[in-house]
Amino acid sequence: MSLLNLLHLDDALVAVDKPPGIAVHRSQLVGADEDYLIDRLRAQVEGQLYLAHRLDRATSGVLLVARSREIAAELGQQLMDRTVVKEYLAVVRGWPDEEGCIDHPLSGASLKGPRRDALTLWRRLATVELPIEMGRYPQQRYSLLAVQPETGRYQQIRRHFAHASHHLIGDTTHGRGDHNRLFRIHWSMHRLLLHAWRLEFTHPVSGERLRVEAPLDASWQRVLAAFGWDAALAEAGARPPAGG
Repeated sequence: MSLLNLLHLDDALVAVDKPPGIAVHRSQLVGADEDYLIDRLRAQVEGQLYLAHRLDRATSGVLLVARSREIAAELGQQLMDRTVVKEYLAVVRGWPDEEGCIDHPLSGASLKGPRRDALTLWRRLATVELPIEMGRYPQQRYSLLAVQPETGRYQQIRRHFAHASHHLIGDTTHGRGDHNRLFRIHWSMHRLLLHAWRLEFTHPVSGERLRVEAPLDASWQRVLAAFGWDAALAEAGARPPAGG
């Protein structure tokens, strides 16, 4: 069991860099696994741990964990009040507008039942057009986006961009199999290109505004290098999130 990369650690909370492909905790949604992130973290950090929010199994990046029930409740309230700024990186099919908003209600984890308000903002960081023929198109277009979900619905980002016909690359549930295969063949990319890049919140004890950032793994680095997106990401990293 490999050690997790701890992005922030103090007496109140832990920010951990969640790898892709591992479920955060046991639940009916993920089924029975032998490996869960919260178990790895408990083996690495002493004391009680309480999840402040969740990330999908396929998604990587910043995950916030409280070290007491009181801190978990305070962080949960910040999330409900939408004072926590969550910024993700995503690679999507096509060239969306330079910035925009998807306002489309979503159902819960069962994908059935009543829909609740769901809002996702994005800004486009970079684009590429590849001379690869597929289907009826002689070229393929992709974009690197910085995405801010204003609400926290089940698989919100993946479902919203599928609704907008800008499917996330590597999404085997809501995405496009032909584009996923293209990335596997050309760049050995076997993961969802969705990364919880930056999280900004108020520290429950000190009251200071804290921003935590998670680095990108080797799959992401291959895509950035292949598409010449390194400079665009570096420029975006120097800018605060739109809500920050």
